[in-house]
Amino acid sequence: MFKSAKAINKLKEDFWFYLINDGFLLMFLIITLYPMIFFVSSSFSSPAAIISGRVWLWPVEFTLKGYKAVFQDRNILMGYRNTIIYTVTGTLLNIVMTILAAYPLSRKDFKHRNIVMFIFSFTMLFGAGLVPNYLLITKLGLPNTRWVMIIPGALGVYEVIITRTFYKSNIPDELLEAAQLDGCTDFQFLWKVVVPLSKPITAVITLFYAVGHWNSFFSAFLYINRRELYPLQLVLRDILIKNRLDVSGMEDYSMVTGQDVDMQELLKYSLIIVSTLPVMCMYPFVQKHFVKGVMIGAIKG
Repeated sequence: MFKSAKAINKLKEDFWFYLINDGFLLMFLIITLYPMIFFVSSSFSSPAAIISGRVWLWPVEFTLKGYKAVFQDRNILMGYRNTIIYTVTGTLLNIVMTILAAYPLSRKDFKHRNIVMFIFSFTMLFGAGLVPNYLLITKLGLPNTRWVMIIPGALGVYEVIITRTFYKSNIPDELLEAAQLDGCTDFQFLWKVVVPLSKPITAVITLFYAVGHWNSFFSAFLYINRRELYPLQLVLRDILIKNRLDVSGMEDYSMVTGQDVDMQELLKYSLIIVSTLPVMCMYPFVQKHFVKGVMIGAIKG
């Protein structure tokens, strides 16, 4: 059976549409992916190859000298430890606070939920400013403590909104009524029913919070002066500004002294990979939930 001219034209239009669309997507993929490939390749290349511009796609004169120098720096190991503490503790607190705030706001029998939601949303539009926040943190005695990186950001309003919307859309009222008939309390229903059924949105807000804690820099810059409490981002800042590592405990001192003046260029690429690798490793595990969580946040509820 022969296809009509209209059907043939439709197929041609679809062909050109997908060809142009895929071409643009491929171009953007290359633009986005190439810098990361270049950073990774440079971090495994020799300093001389980097300075001479011979690194394009693959490592040139493969070496682990940059990573060896980075992980022999005691400050970086200390920063890693502090950032892991801040990220794990802060994210756990964030998830608990978000669930405890979002679940009551999703309940229709909570009469004042609109007022509470308005108060939460109001904080997204207006802030006190840097100086009042600094005075508040100082009065609470949080500067130069680990809690200054955890407590002030214990709750994110955006995460509360998307979590509340998920509960309203995916936890039916009939489920609550059936649980109440069986003698289930509100906390038991939340812990045994709501939380297990909300793994997708929990994975999404975990990623949001964890990335925020891992990249946290400004709060540490303002409120922490003790080097032993520095997060990784602040340690990397000091290294890049001072352009040197702490070599006091290194076996191969010549790696970062005047005998290898190009070493600092290699260190920059190694530091970029070291600081971003944990987040990159975490993302694939929640990627399948990520789009769903973003779409939930776009729904008015």
